[in-house]
Amino acid sequence: MSQDLMVTYYLHSGFSCALGKTLLIFDYWLGENGELSESRRISDQLLSKYEEIYVFISHAHPDHYDPVVNEWHDRYPVTYIVSHDMPIGARGKRMAPGDSLSFGEHVSVQAFDSTDLGVSFLVTLDGIHIFHAGDLNFWHWREESTIQEIDEAEQAFHSACEPLAGQAIDLAFFPVDPRQGRLFDAGANYFILTVKPRLLIPMHFWGRSEVAEEFARRARCRSTEVIAMIRPQERLKLSFAEDGFMTITPMPYRAFGEETEVALPDEGDVFAETDLPVNLEL
Repeated sequence: MSQDLMVTYYLHSGFSCALGKTLLIFDYWLGENGELSESRRISDQLLSKYEEIYVFISHAHPDHYDPVVNEWHDRYPVTYIVSHDMPIGARGKRMAPGDSLSFGEHVSVQAFDSTDLGVSFLVTLDGIHIFHAGDLNFWHWREESTIQEIDEAEQAFHSACEPLAGQAIDLAFFPVDPRQGRLFDAGANYFILTVKPRLLIPMHFWGRSEVAEEFARRARCRSTEVIAMIRPQERLKLSFAEDGFMTITPMPYRAFGEETEVALPDEGDVFAETDLPVNLEL
């Protein structure tokens, strides 16, 4: 029996992963000026579908943590899992690098290091391994940093990735930040080469969708598929067979509760409304 994981992109580094009655939400953000439109946001209708909701906040930078997530606390079965340096209420858990948590039989979480504030998360949901990097990246600024600063940043990044190299990762969300200039993808490329996730989705591209798309085109390799999700509420369905085979299916955008599908005619001449076949008889 296969399992279907539904992956939804919202904005910047914000994603959700849904499986059965469990919903994972990562680094949700509405944008600096609320750019994520109302119809593309996480709605009450969506949240009410799930019996378990886990909200992950990798660190306190405003582009990774929107206070709107706090409003879900009293209405839905939400557990907040946040970086060790953030405040948390009674329905939350703090995690530092090296910490592990389990939530029943369905969900377990490991926290790994970051090269900026906070942590990165590796979540296992019913045997599916999902990694969200937060701000883990090779943060180099070639036009401004000294050679020593770049070398130190590279060493710190490699050290942070080392514990991840032996981990099974089915899906990874990882930064490709165009503000870094020409070598913006150095961290993501290294992560693919050393950690080898089965699927990597670029994030943190500051609205520069062409950057994510070009990275996906160039970075995919035999061990790792790379897919750019660039439109709010864009979705992928990941189907996992019993033998471990993973099928990736892009899903059309549809607002929650909107069940309209495009139907193709199932009878008659499928060429009736086209210029084919061509009659060559004179």
